[in-house]
Amino acid sequence: MREYYPQAEKKATRDAYGEALVEWGAKEERLVVLDADLSQSTKTMKFAQKYPERFFQMGVAEQDLMGTAAGLALGGKIAFASSFAIFATGRAFEQIRNSIAYPSLNVKVAATHAGITVGEDGASHQALEDIAIMRAIPNLQILVPADARATEEAVRLAIQTPGPFYIRMGREAMPLIYDEEDNFAVGRGKLIGDGSAATIITCGVMVATCLEARAELAKEGIEVRVIDAFSIKPLDRDLVVAAAKQTGGIVTVEEHNTLGGLGGAVAEVASEAAPTRILRLGTRDRFGQSGKPKALLEEYGLTVEAICGAVKELL
Repeated sequence: MREYYPQAEKKATRDAYGEALVEWGAKEERLVVLDADLSQSTKTMKFAQKYPERFFQMGVAEQDLMGTAAGLALGGKIAFASSFAIFATGRAFEQIRNSIAYPSLNVKVAATHAGITVGEDGASHQALEDIAIMRAIPNLQILVPADARATEEAVRLAIQTPGPFYIRMGREAMPLIYDEEDNFAVGRGKLIGDGSAATIITCGVMVATCLEARAELAKEGIEVRVIDAFSIKPLDRDLVVAAAKQTGGIVTVEEHNTLGGLGGAVAEVASEAAPTRILRLGTRDRFGQSGKPKALLEEYGLTVEAICGAVKELL
């Protein structure tokens, strides 16, 4: 298989999101974009500048944002509703559940600034529960892109697949991993490193770090498999079951609470189809805090060293 490595070049997934909207704006006339007074940060301003007649600035009113997106979808539009992850999934939960997911409308909730890498904004702005919240809503599909290319694919899939989506993106620039040859699908993960000793299943901003951990473990003769769970819901059951059966256990790594997130999803699948030992790395039922992204990742045990340690503990 092709080997994947983090590249020196970096780009924030939110930047790739803004650019992808502009590109698809020319291809899909039904595409409309809404924001809640954060378009500079979510990068939807790029679409607003190019297609002002299809952009709706809703102000600091996330519930209105989702309700209006639902109305536009009922009118035949493909509506992208953007805000910070904490506000999109927290303040507007009821509207996402009842007005978007329950009638299965064509609304794509595309949220940025997820996780502790939001940095100095602190706990009030660091969504560590959003995947768990969105996973519990029927009809809603969840994509968590790891880099710019994966983000482009997430936007494409959301546009071309009818129904509600949640796309989770970050603030910080992340190493590029994928290129134009890489294709993605709803319900499919990406096998980006093979091995038989153990499997690391990860998503989003942690994918590059897990690839670095794989390289470090290889120096000690420990060959691990790495899976990018790009599609959290539906999760790629085939990849998870194969990992459980073919390797010595699973370590999940996510910039999210270990309760209800990727680790929980993997454990649910494995426990039903192929029980194996699973260690879950994440923020471990803690709120975030203010700090530099690198320092916060160290504080919460989301580093190359911590991942290598977990794999060794598993073995």
